[in-house]
Amino acid sequence: MNAPDPAATGPVQDCGCPEFQGFRLSRRRLLGAMAAGGALATVGTYGGAFRQVAYGAEPGGNVVVVLSMRGGADGLSIVVPRSTEYDLLAGYRPSIAVPEGQLWGNDPRFGFHPALRAGLQDMWDQGSFGAVHAVGLPESNMSHFDAMVEIEEATPGSSLRVGWINRMVGIDPANGPETAIEIGSAMLPTSLLGPADALGAYGVADLSVRSLGTPGARDRALKDMWESDSRLLSGSVRTAMSALDRFAPLVAAADADPSEVHRDLYPDYAGYDDWGPLKDVLANTAALIRADLGTSTVTIDYGDWDMHVGLTDGSLDPSTDWMAAQLDHLGGSLKAFFADLGPHADRVTVVTLSEFGRRVDENGDRGLDHGYGNVMLLFGAGVAGGQVHGSWPGLTTLDPDNNLVADKDFRNILWEITSNRLAISESDRTTVFPGLGPVTPIGLMA
Repeated sequence: MNAPDPAATGPVQDCGCPEFQGFRLSRRRLLGAMAAGGALATVGTYGGAFRQVAYGAEPGGNVVVVLSMRGGADGLSIVVPRSTEYDLLAGYRPSIAVPEGQLWGNDPRFGFHPALRAGLQDMWDQGSFGAVHAVGLPESNMSHFDAMVEIEEATPGSSLRVGWINRMVGIDPANGPETAIEIGSAMLPTSLLGPADALGAYGVADLSVRSLGTPGARDRALKDMWESDSRLLSGSVRTAMSALDRFAPLVAAADADPSEVHRDLYPDYAGYDDWGPLKDVLANTAALIRADLGTSTVTIDYGDWDMHVGLTDGSLDPSTDWMAAQLDHLGGSLKAFFADLGPHADRVTVVTLSEFGRRVDENGDRGLDHGYGNVMLLFGAGVAGGQVHGSWPGLTTLDPDNNLVADKDFRNILWEITSNRLAISESDRTTVFPGLGPVTPIGLMA
């Protein structure tokens, strides 16, 4: 079925931000143009979410999933300061602050939005869910497009136009043709742009060449046609075909039994029947990781966090409250994802990113305008959970735009996670993050 448009019919509203709407439309327009141009990727989106996958590791290795909360999520509603800091926040947000008495978690400085509790409290109690606050770019950038590009290139102030994940998976020259794969969109995020080859498909069952007539005939014809061709395009075709050969067992399993992709384990978005932005994308991601083909890095986009209007209706009911609906779906989907991974869960770490936080003070539409410092959430294998890590600059000293200061560079956080979980060393740091000096860990990983 076609997913309903939550902006028109549910708790998610039109954000009222022309730049973000233009950004979304430009991505969709480019997807259509790429499809019409015959790009070596099929087009598909998962409602408000899509996924790209980078390959290069040996089977059985760790996987880092980078989940981008597109639109600028409000970290101060997700991980809320307590005590006197809460009093300051409530003064700035008289009609939209999350009630302090409904926060949960035993961190003495912060509590979590109640909509996350059902999905994530068990992980918090077990020590596999943690957070770090006041994170961002080295300098504030409140443009959706520019800030996300800066984050995904991770070279602030540089003209280098290669994504940080592309640089990371390119460290090992022995990586196979499946160095980069995208599921759910034909347009790679900036983090994967660069010299690595890429493929795309809607789901795992689509990682194949569609046959006409005799099964496999088109596949064989394409290989014969391009095997000895010396033109530039031929290399891309051979790369694509080689990668698809590697996916053949997974595709065959999904074709033979669609239940290989455990979509029904995942929750709907509150207020909708049989729809959820993360349902297909996480189910396909889990199937791919369980297949153990050498996945090292996965990126997921979960949009609609640009809450200029109606961030909350005060009910904290996911069927009507925008922020509650988003967080309820996020928490429940992540809970289902780790359950779906089964024994492979001990290889998988998830970290969230958003291009910027929101302003500390609410606007006249019960929403929040673009801000600066934000929160990053961490889940799964290797995480030192059950706490909110790092320093807290506080709400008494805001930046000139009345935003939370970002006193931690997001690249430090990504490096602490990836260097712990993936096969990269300190000598690789300036390759993955050019210009980033030595990183002092703040204890994010156990």
